[in-house]
Amino acid sequence: MVERQDEGAARLADHREAIEQGRTALGIELGSTRIKACLVGPDNAPLASGSHDWENQLVDDVWTYSLEAVWSGLRGAVAALLADVEEQYGVRPATFGALGVSAMMHGYLAFDADDELLVPFRTWRNTSTERAATELTGLFGHNVPLRWSVAHLYQAILDEEAHVPQVRHVTTLAGYVHWRLTGQQVLGVGDASGMFPIDAATREYDPRMLAQFDEAAAGRGFGRGIADLLPGVLPAGADAGALTEEGAALLDPSGTLRPGIPFCPPEGDAGTGMVATNSVAPRTGNVSAGTSIFAMVVLEKPLERVHEELDVVTTPAGDLVAMVHCNNGASELGVWAEVFGQFAAALGQPAEPGAVFEAFLRSALDGDADGGGLLAYNYLSGEPITGLEAGRPLFTRTPDSRLTLANFARTQVYSAFGTLSLGMRVLAQEQVELDAMFAHGGMFKTAGVAQRLLAAALGAPVAVGRTAGEGGAWGIAVLAAYRASARGAELPGQSLGEYLGAEVFADAALDVVEPDAADVAGFAAFLERYSAGLAVERAAVAALRNRDTTQEIH
Repeated sequence: MVERQDEGAARLADHREAIEQGRTALGIELGSTRIKACLVGPDNAPLASGSHDWENQLVDDVWTYSLEAVWSGLRGAVAALLADVEEQYGVRPATFGALGVSAMMHGYLAFDADDELLVPFRTWRNTSTERAATELTGLFGHNVPLRWSVAHLYQAILDEEAHVPQVRHVTTLAGYVHWRLTGQQVLGVGDASGMFPIDAATREYDPRMLAQFDEAAAGRGFGRGIADLLPGVLPAGADAGALTEEGAALLDPSGTLRPGIPFCPPEGDAGTGMVATNSVAPRTGNVSAGTSIFAMVVLEKPLERVHEELDVVTTPAGDLVAMVHCNNGASELGVWAEVFGQFAAALGQPAEPGAVFEAFLRSALDGDADGGGLLAYNYLSGEPITGLEAGRPLFTRTPDSRLTLANFARTQVYSAFGTLSLGMRVLAQEQVELDAMFAHGGMFKTAGVAQRLLAAALGAPVAVGRTAGEGGAWGIAVLAAYRASARGAELPGQSLGEYLGAEVFADAALDVVEPDAADVAGFAAFLERYSAGLAVERAAVAALRNRDTTQEIH
């Protein structure tokens, strides 16, 4: 006992010393429902964290977050992290070895010559760009999804929006925050690949497609070259600037943080998910489950055909990735857990939200393999893979179905994986092979539940590591540490894959779940029902309109 106490005291002293000396890395990720900050030590293990909850709003039929909410949320998350460090280690950090910012990919943040935002931030969740995405996909011979920044810009050009002549630069949420903190208008290549297609050889924006866009846009009266509007592109490990005095004040009004902290390139949540699961090498992949859910598979070679269901993006190092992105993920699960928590409180048995969610999720393991004949859709917004321009959360069943808590919970989990499974079938048609599929996100904190049912949905083994619940904030902290490992050089001496293998995951413990035959058959039956029932979901979208145009969506 005394020996363990001595080891704990020594470890605490080591951590305190690393914090005081700035031998740490801070990652901040702006997710759909939470802004999280994660501090890692010299071994890349999490030391402390802080978070701030926020929600997107539907304003005038546009999914958005205000810039005020961005900065109040960032300050809240950083303040919570600094307080956590002080409580655990008795020291308040004034600097870090490196810092990185990541956020939801895609979307549209357009600024004028005075750096003023021209229209409210249009997030990845907006699906109003179908005409632009279709035209650009045909023009480029490269799939341009509705979410991509270039689709938003081109749609604004097609619609002759009043702000278009004033556009001087366009960026993503991570790029915007990074720019305000460092003064540098750059993006990591992974996040940039969700703005405009990347050339696999140069790992820069594709020059042929840039020229094609300019010609098409000029024909619509838009005279600026798009290359001048987009952020610069940087690979993982590159120098992306340092925290300015203005940036330090924005991030920490208390004045604790000092300027000069070096930054890694800002990345999207897809890229940080790849890092957090050590899936940046060819034949590896990961599933990230949050408000949206998506699978990333690192390719050995380009896809043979263009598929509307598949985005082609890159890893933070610039390697090609096939992405199956579903707009709707685990949000509906969370809403139902809230309802059950309210019911428990009404019975005089209140419980913590996390405990309620875990109990609800675990009950899914006791359900029938096919969910008892129940059917649910988790569509809070449109879903391009299934052709839905808008969404309506929906639960229905036939009279002969078995409505139990366990079947209801399993059906809700299956619903979260339904659209993803349809997209992965398209990837299988390209004969893309996988050696490993990793999973991360809040759903996977509850051991063995979502992981087992995801294995059934994919028909493949699913691995979850000890950092599965840390998600992208830890991933961007690792990318910041990777930049710090360069020690002032242009790039680190190791590739990103080599660094992750040697410095981060060398001794990582993984829990691997093989697909259960009964679950696989049960999910297949559910997916058949799910595909047939999409007509019901379409009818719900047509029949049920939102009550108003300004509302928070959880």
